[in-house]
Amino acid sequence: MSEPIRNKKLDSITAPTPQNTPSNAAPISSHAQQPGVASIKEGTLLPFHKLFCCTPLTANLNLRTPEEMERAAAGLFAANPALVSMMQAKLGSLVGRSSGYIESLPVSVRRRVAGLKGIQKEHSKLEAEFQEEVLQLEKKYFAKFTPLYQKRATIVNGQVEPSEEEVKVGETKDEEDDDEEEKNEEEVNKEPGTDIKGIPEFWLSAMKNQISLAEMITDRDEGALKHLTDIRMEYLDQPGFRLIFEFEENEYFTNKTLTKTYFYREENGYFGDFIYDHAEGCEIDWKTGKNLTVRIESKKQRNKNTKQTRVVKKTVPTQSFFSFFSPPEPPADEEDEDVDEDIEARLELDYQLGEDIKEKLIPRAIDWFTGEALQYESIDDFDDDEFEDEDDEEGDDLSDDDRDEDEESDDDDADGAKPKQEAAECKQS
Repeated sequence: MSEPIRNKKLDSITAPTPQNTPSNAAPISSHAQQPGVASIKEGTLLPFHKLFCCTPLTANLNLRTPEEMERAAAGLFAANPALVSMMQAKLGSLVGRSSGYIESLPVSVRRRVAGLKGIQKEHSKLEAEFQEEVLQLEKKYFAKFTPLYQKRATIVNGQVEPSEEEVKVGETKDEEDDDEEEKNEEEVNKEPGTDIKGIPEFWLSAMKNQISLAEMITDRDEGALKHLTDIRMEYLDQPGFRLIFEFEENEYFTNKTLTKTYFYREENGYFGDFIYDHAEGCEIDWKTGKNLTVRIESKKQRNKNTKQTRVVKKTVPTQSFFSFFSPPEPPADEEDEDVDEDIEARLELDYQLGEDIKEKLIPRAIDWFTGEALQYESIDDFDDDEFEDEDDEEGDDLSDDDRDEDEESDDDDADGAKPKQEAAECKQS
C-alpha cells in the first residue's frame, strides 16, 4: 500500500464505493438517467444567435451581428429572472423524455435495440458482483491493516516504543547527514524532551494538515481535540462504515468515544457502485458550559413602558468540528427546491469529509502529521470561484443601538422571559 495519496476535487463531490482508494465514483444520489437519443435531430439545432433573433421578444430589435444578439440576450435574461427560471423549468422537464426517434424505427431494429438493453442488464449484474467482491477483498486486507493501526496507537499514546528495526526503516537521511555518526542511546537520553510521553497532539496536528478537515477546526475545538487518542474505522455488516474517535478524559465532555456512521443504499448505482444514502452521528454529553457547537450571545433589551434595561443571554449555533457528529438531514418539505439544493450540498460535503478521514487520514496518519502527504494535495483542486474576499461582503450585523431598538420588549411580561435554550438543530446535549 505504498501508492501515493490521490486527491479529490470538491467541486465534483461524489459518493464512491466503500473502498479505501476507489477507482470509479458513484453519484451522491440515484438520479442519474440512462443515456438516450437527443431530442433534436442532428443538424436541426440552430446557433444561439439565430435562435435568439427568432423569438417574439427580439423580433423588432435591430440586431445585425451574433455578438450584438448575444449581448442583448444577456441583458434580457439579467433583467428578467422570471424568464430564466421559466426556461430552466422547461428544459428540466425535457430531461429523460423520449424524442420519439426509437419509436419511429422499424420493428426489426427496435427488437435489436431491446436485445442490446438485455445484454446491458446482464453487464450491470456483473458490475454489481464485481463491486461486492471488491468490498470483500477490501475487508480482507483491512483485517491485515488493523494490527498496524493498533501498534500505531500504542506508540502515539506512549504505551510502547517502536522497535529498532521500525525506527531504522522509518528514518530518512539527507546526503549531508550521511557522514554524521549515529548518536548512541546514552546521548539520546540526555536530549531535552525525553520525558515526553508518546507523541503529543498527534491526531490534532494530522487533522490540521488535512485541508478539508482544517477548515472545520476552530481555535476553541483544539482544546478538546488535544485529548484525541485515536481515530479508527470499521465496516458494517451491510454496505457502509463507521468512524470512531477515541478520547482520553477531558474537561469538555464525558464520552470516551464519538462515532459517525455512513450507510449505503441497498440497490447499486448505474455503474454498479454502492450509492451513499445517509449518515448518523452520536450525542455528545457536554459538560456544563463546555458545548463547543454553540456560543452564548448577550443582548440588551429595553422595556418601552418602564424604560428599564436588562441583559438576556441565549445560545446560538456556531462553527465547530464537533458539529460533524450531527449530520444534516433531508428537508421535510421536498417541494422547496432552494432548500433541497442547500441540503444536497451539505450532505455531499459531509460525506466527503467522512471519505477523507477514511481514505486519507486513517491509513496515512503519520504522513499528515509530518506534512509529507500535502505534496499529493493540490490547492488548485479547490475552485477559486467558491471563495470570495470577506471585505467584499456586505455586513449584515446591526449596531448595538439598532439591536437595542429591535430587541425592545412590548410589555412588562418580557422581563420574565427565559433565555432561549440550545438551538433545536444542535443535537448535542
